[in-house]
Amino acid sequence: MSTARDSITSSTSNRISSIFSPAASTAPSSSRASTFPIPLPSPSLPPLPANSKRTSLIYDRPLAKSRGNEVSLGAWAFLFGEIIQYTQKRVSGVGEFEKRLNILGYRVGVRLLELLPLRDYLFPISSLRSPPPPTRTLRLLPILTYVHSTLYRYLFGRPADSLELSNDHPDEYMLGDNDMVITKNVEVPKDMGGLSCGALVAGIVEAVMDGAGFPARVTAHSVPEPSHPRKTVILIKLDPEVLAREAAFGGKV
Repeated sequence: MSTARDSITSSTSNRISSIFSPAASTAPSSSRASTFPIPLPSPSLPPLPANSKRTSLIYDRPLAKSRGNEVSLGAWAFLFGEIIQYTQKRVSGVGEFEKRLNILGYRVGVRLLELLPLRDYLFPISSLRSPPPPTRTLRLLPILTYVHSTLYRYLFGRPADSLELSNDHPDEYMLGDNDMVITKNVEVPKDMGGLSCGALVAGIVEAVMDGAGFPARVTAHSVPEPSHPRKTVILIKLDPEVLAREAAFGGKV
């Protein structure tokens, strides 16, 4: 009985000693793959030439728009041209074409509505050290002025050329652009003469109006004039509830 116990103890100790022995640690690793391999360190970036700086990622840049961050007109024209070609192959008419551009612009406008007030609050242009937080606009004229000036200037570097109230319909406002930047390099075919690629901008405006609490249907229309052959009008048709709220305010500002 003791002989059997001694043999078991001896074999167990030999196995334990073989596990922790230096010879076992120096065994080739190719005989058994590790279940959790240790990842190799990521390669470092190559050194930069003298008198040069590494470009930071877009996520590292401040929210305040600095000079030089604008997109070149050539790059934008190429991108917008690809968007037009991509959309044209997947629609069957002018109405569907403009609807898709409007939806694309709406997605952009939703983000701008959150970004612009935050940027103005964190990095005010004025000399105020503690500017007031952004507040919701309740009146119609201030939000239309915001779209005409602030939003349009952010998109195109200048305000819109005109903002008019329709003479026949009190629920319609017209935002005029005598030479819209995004349509400069777009030639509409004759069979699609009613198409206005400014529907992308109309979608941006519609998203801002809806998000600010002024629901509206916004469309783009090409209205060429002798002095402005590429003029585009952004038509803003307000919902009845907006006019009812405006009437409830009366003459109060």
